Amino acid sequence: MGQDHQGRRRERRGLTARKLPLEGVKVLDISQVMAGPYACMLLADLGADVVKIEPPGSGDQTRGSMGFKMKGPDSMGFLNMNRNKRSVTLNLKSKAGKELLLRLAKDADILVENYRPGAMKRLGLGYEVLKEVNPRLVYTSISGFGQTGPWADRPGFDLMAQAMSGVMSVTGYPDSPPVKCGVPVADIGCALFAVYATLSAYIGAKNSGEGQYVDASLFDSALAFSVWDICDYWGTGKPPAPLGTSNKMTAPYQAMASSDGYFVMGANNQKLWTQLCTLMDRKELLEDPRFSTISLRLGNRHALEQELEKTFRQKPKDYWVETLLAAGIPAGPILTYPEAFEGEHGTARQMKMEIDHPIEGKVPNIGFAVKLSGTPQQVRRHPPLLGEHNAEVLAEIGVSASELAGLEAQGAFSA
Repeated sequence: MGQDHQGRRRERRGLTARKLPLEGVKVLDISQVMAGPYACMLLADLGADVVKIEPPGSGDQTRGSMGFKMKGPDSMGFLNMNRNKRSVTLNLKSKAGKELLLRLAKDADILVENYRPGAMKRLGLGYEVLKEVNPRLVYTSISGFGQTGPWADRPGFDLMAQAMSGVMSVTGYPDSPPVKCGVPVADIGCALFAVYATLSAYIGAKNSGEGQYVDASLFDSALAFSVWDICDYWGTGKPPAPLGTSNKMTAPYQAMASSDGYFVMGANNQKLWTQLCTLMDRKELLEDPRFSTISLRLGNRHALEQELEKTFRQKPKDYWVETLLAAGIPAGPILTYPEAFEGEHGTARQMKMEIDHPIEGKVPNIGFAVKLSGTPQQVRRHPPLLGEHNAEVLAEIGVSASELAGLEAQGAFSA
């Protein structure tokens, strides 16, 4: 027992001694709300030094969002998208604030911003200016609809991106009012695509010494999720329509009603279909010409659902999930978020963690969505208080206490 414990301690020491993958990478996060802050948090979780540049006074809009209050001024949403960062307040409309940003950018590797297209350029802080200061800088702009195109100047949020990309057209049930995805797929999707492109550009800059401009948009990201739907349209010429929980590629693959509620299951190939009918003692369905192939089952989806639910409604959902899984047929319960996060699997996967915070105490945070064996992500810093690191970060670029006071008098840190 003692040897095992010592071995685990040695293993932990080895992991701790090994640098995080992005240690030494300097990131300027000039973004608010979700896509930009989330992307920068992912970089920070992997070791990047992320300095969050915020407007004085109010800071990131998300600090004051959500319909309930915490002990301090920051919302739970802000606390879940900004761990591992340092906060500096800069008035980028002031000459002094702009000059400080240029000094910070000189040694940065990555800058992420999500102002309206053209706003940073009008401030004199666009890519063309910053690449003169730092040729190897990767400058990532996140927007609703991209930097070019007829919709580029429109304000863009997740709801608009879902609606205008076609995502809402395939969400919900036929003949129902419009329904958006329950989670912000355009925002989070854009964050993920932005991270992939930004890190690719950063690796390229390390090799060539030349950075580049990354244009990421919620609209493009939402469109990129449309693989099955747009392929269906390109193959048939028919615009996809909402199908509820069903699938365009195979059937049965959806939620089914049992005697006490719904569960999900998928007999999505011929072998599993045969196993399902045998398990349910419904072998006559194997002989039914409406259901003999996947194509025919898709064409008769409603009739198929009715036939299967004749049997499924005879017993509770937990019975069917356990029975189907025992037979090798994919199935699962439909859980609430509390059930998913606090259940045995979410707990085992460490998808809920707590972060120490100077005002809130212990703050729940969503856990790391991917796990690295050699350099696991770490919580190194609490989500920052507004302007918490002004003096610390600026001292690192040579701003003395007396200069700091002078810059403050020039409006660098005031709204």
